[in-house]
Amino acid sequence: MEAIKKIILLLKPYWGRIVLAGIASLIVSGINGALAWLVKPAMDGIFLEKNNTLLTVLPIAILLLFSLKGLFSFAQTFLMKSTGAKIVRDMRNRLFGHLMYLPVGHYTRESMGSMLSRTINDIGMLQELLSYSIRNLFVQGMTVIALLIVAFYRRWDLALIAVTVLPAAFYGVNRLGKRLKNVSKIAQQKISVITEHLTEGFSGIKMIKVFGREADTINKFKEKNQDYYREVLRSTRLMEFSTLLMEAVGGLGIAFVLWYGGRLVITGIITPGEFFSFLAAIFMVYTPAKRLAEVNNGIQQARASLERIAEIEIKEHEKDGTMTLPPLKENIEFRNVSFIYPDVKDEALKDISLKIKKGEIIAIVGRSGVGKTTLVDLIPRFNDPSEGVIFIDAVDISKARLRSLREQIGVVSQDVILFNDTVKNNIAFGKPGAGDDEIINAAKSAFAHEFIMELTRKYETVIGERGVRLSGGQRQRLSIARAILKNPPILILDEATSSLDTESEIMVQKALENLMQNRTTFVIAHRLSTIRRATRIIVLDKGRIVESGTHEALIERDGIYKRLYDLQFSAQDVETIA
Repeated sequence: MEAIKKIILLLKPYWGRIVLAGIASLIVSGINGALAWLVKPAMDGIFLEKNNTLLTVLPIAILLLFSLKGLFSFAQTFLMKSTGAKIVRDMRNRLFGHLMYLPVGHYTRESMGSMLSRTINDIGMLQELLSYSIRNLFVQGMTVIALLIVAFYRRWDLALIAVTVLPAAFYGVNRLGKRLKNVSKIAQQKISVITEHLTEGFSGIKMIKVFGREADTINKFKEKNQDYYREVLRSTRLMEFSTLLMEAVGGLGIAFVLWYGGRLVITGIITPGEFFSFLAAIFMVYTPAKRLAEVNNGIQQARASLERIAEIEIKEHEKDGTMTLPPLKENIEFRNVSFIYPDVKDEALKDISLKIKKGEIIAIVGRSGVGKTTLVDLIPRFNDPSEGVIFIDAVDISKARLRSLREQIGVVSQDVILFNDTVKNNIAFGKPGAGDDEIINAAKSAFAHEFIMELTRKYETVIGERGVRLSGGQRQRLSIARAILKNPPILILDEATSSLDTESEIMVQKALENLMQNRTTFVIAHRLSTIRRATRIIVLDKGRIVESGTHEALIERDGIYKRLYDLQFSAQDVETIA
């Protein structure tokens, strides 16, 4: 019943179309009953009584009935299939909208392939199932009722014999349907695994090729595809077995009716026309009855998809605040902040207390895995502290509206995120509606204008997914231009030049110097020149702040920073830090 309630809720916004489809279904069912009814006058009037008038009128009536049946069947099918398409469209919109407002942490726990599968495959499966199953529920259900009325009117005793076998068949079909729901859910999980593998294969194609792992990757895909194939076969066997069950039970009922009804005709109790009219109704009943059994299968498959979709929809959105955060005026403060990732034993950050004045450049250094990125991710609330509070001008940022907080923050990271769109739209992503002059000035400040003008269509050039048609330095400069255009008072630079060659790094560094002017900046593992310009250098170790000061003061202290400096720099390369 729970699945039926969910499907009714899905159909509720489209009740107008459903009502029209129901009316069309009622007419189709009535025509099916009329066709069964006409068998008696056709048999008795034409073949026994030799009625010429009936021979003329009846074919015309049958032609008219079949034409009307075709017309209303078309209307009903179109209305239901378009309703199914609308449901899928709206569900995809709703699910994608829900995903966009989930915390960033969700995307570290759930694979991209799984989310793609739920948005495309699970919801897509509902379209045919809903439109086909609901259409059958309307048409075949009403047809069964109309034909049973004809059958019971002709011979109630024969009709009772014919339908007594149906409950047993439907019981068996229902038991199979429950198994089908579990198999369908497993099949959807398997197709999710396939989607994950495809996503990883396409995104990691360079690594696959450079390590010569094409054959291994293909073999793993074949294994996952085979697993899915097995579940599809199990699902097919269950669906077809329900059809077999209906056919066997239907055959039993019709065989008995033929034997009993034939004796009634032979003994003269009923006319051949009356018997064949009844028989036509019963024959016509079994086909829609079988389709009603398929409706149950469809509902069970829909349940499996709905449950997987619901697993995402029950996840809570990011917790938003209620107040608008004013622009940064004085300082940012971490007060006794700790953070631990879900399902991880040790804290990533422990009792961090730090106060940053407006305009300061704070460099955060330390070995890999000590919590540098985790620390700066707390500022835009990609994660929230497990303990402690972060303030901007004495306002707890957890109480601020996320939009007003993030409007003040720009991020430039090693992992540059660009979209398969034009250069112009990628730069303007952080400031929709920006004018051409603003975009060009931002590009010039990021030292990107020159290479943009060398592209085929300049600012209208489509750069490919994640900017694949650009070099690493060019992609990074576009991301800097985007941040410059946004003009945020708070800036986070997360290893923004670590993967670039020397020439690109120099260009990007110049662009970053323009970007950092008059901003409160957090720099992670950046160039030594930037580190030296930092107001303060914060050294993290095991999630704690262990040293703090200027470059010169920390070198003199001869602690962790000095050891990192000695390890990571050489006489030939004194301009980079990792």
